Amino acid sequence: MLKIKQTIAQKITEQIVAQFSGAEIETATIASMLEYPPDASMGDLALPCFKLSRSLRRSPVQIAGALAESVKDVSVSRVENVNGYLNFYLNKEYLGETLLRGIVRAGESYGSQTLGEGKTVVLDYSSPNVAKPFHIGHLGTTVIGHALKKLHEFVGYKCVGINYLGDWGTQFGKMIVAYRKWGVREDVEAGGVDKLVELYVKFHNEAEANPALNDEARAEFHKLEEGDEENIALWKWFIEVSLVEYKKTYDLLGIEFDSYKGESFYTDKMPAQVQKLRDKGLLKIDDGASIVDLEEYGMPPCLILKRDGSTLYPTRDIAAAVYRKETYDFDKAIYVTSAAQCLHFAQWFKVVEMMGYEWAPALVHVPYGTVSINGEKLATRTGNVILLKDLFAMAIEKVGEIMEQKNPDLKGRRDIAESVGVGAIVFYYLSNNRMKDINFVMEDALSFEGNTGPYVQYTYARACSVLAKTGEPNKTQPMKLTAPEEEALIKTLARFPEKVLEAVRDYEPSIIARYILDVAAAFNRFYHECKIVSAEDEAIRNTRTMLTLAVKTVLGNAFGLICLKKEEKI
Repeated sequence: MLKIKQTIAQKITEQIVAQFSGAEIETATIASMLEYPPDASMGDLALPCFKLSRSLRRSPVQIAGALAESVKDVSVSRVENVNGYLNFYLNKEYLGETLLRGIVRAGESYGSQTLGEGKTVVLDYSSPNVAKPFHIGHLGTTVIGHALKKLHEFVGYKCVGINYLGDWGTQFGKMIVAYRKWGVREDVEAGGVDKLVELYVKFHNEAEANPALNDEARAEFHKLEEGDEENIALWKWFIEVSLVEYKKTYDLLGIEFDSYKGESFYTDKMPAQVQKLRDKGLLKIDDGASIVDLEEYGMPPCLILKRDGSTLYPTRDIAAAVYRKETYDFDKAIYVTSAAQCLHFAQWFKVVEMMGYEWAPALVHVPYGTVSINGEKLATRTGNVILLKDLFAMAIEKVGEIMEQKNPDLKGRRDIAESVGVGAIVFYYLSNNRMKDINFVMEDALSFEGNTGPYVQYTYARACSVLAKTGEPNKTQPMKLTAPEEEALIKTLARFPEKVLEAVRDYEPSIIARYILDVAAAFNRFYHECKIVSAEDEAIRNTRTMLTLAVKTVLGNAFGLICLKKEEKI
């Protein structure tokens, strides 16, 4: 549809210039004005001429009348002028011979773009705190971040995925104290990060009764900063134990990172940036702390150094951004974190700009809303968390039970249950706008009916089942469209490239998830209304087989953009 929009926009632009003296308008402007009518009876594309009235000094009806005969193209069967709208109806032969055949021919590359060729994007996402649980609160940054990585790769960017581990800070002083007082190495080796969490929770419980423990923790972290060998060894071990657990979750999601450089990596890189702030006269002393004043930008001051000279999150983030620019020469650096950190990112982004780094506009914060379970917020210190591994295990088990009832003879049921169970949670999350706060309800996520992951994965499997019965279509045979459901499905499939561009532009994976639902709905209407395997006319059967193959192609390509696995049988 992008190509059709461009063609129509070009012809309209030419007619405007020819018919309206002194008129100046760009083809891209007209293309952006073309919209999809809510009802097929109103055309396949429409141009509301109201937006042109002021510049062309004519009424919308007059403009539409003057342009109605301007579009002569093989893709358009007719153009109607209705109350200031130009409604375009696409040629049925073009739908089959060009759009449908083009989707099948493109295959796995259908929907991909070249706008990012020669450019690099660095994506900072997931980034759990070491020695703390990987819980449902991390789901947003992990799946949104990875979806954005896949989307940017799909439009041609070279992508670098960075897991910026929270592997530094006073919490490690707490962990060291807790381990030495109550920990047993064998227990931690066996229990993994869960055992570390128990120690962390115990520390906070004990510290409420004995605040002196906090002083011990600060002292142990100071020793860690000074390079104490025993503390360094414990710290590295905590990281190793944590990563073993985290990677199990990443494997379930099919996620790999290019870098696991955490906060500690930038410890020796911060002084240079602090000095640069001093040299530029940006650092001010406020009650003993070093700050950058952001009052003229409507923000509170950005804290760079505490009174004791120790660094903070903005200091590390600035140092990390400089390192990544020098290392990867990125064209964009994307940070996927909770919306609660919007001010933090706005502050240090502005500081980077004030420091004179001309690449500051390439820094992009992608925030997302909170997630809760049955309305309850999560808190590590109290142990009130739902671990992702437990959530996935519950989902896999429940999907397995459903499959046991509906398809007990299916081979590889355990692996399929894993794909569908994990996919259900991911799709449930990504089908919502990323800024929406989500209350996670397992029963809703796992339903095979409604707008869910199991529903769309089952739709993909249905298309595969049809193709298993029909065999490969004859890809050179002329197309024969005979039903409105066929045409509607082709038009839906043809919008995939646009949806990809919208999702990249808005940093919004939910655009792809909702589009997948549109394709599933259109295919299921087609499947129920049109005979495919049993169609008597050979040309009709071949066309519908081609259409089913196109559905499998588009759904498969879209699944790959949002961490959803393709299963041919469910």
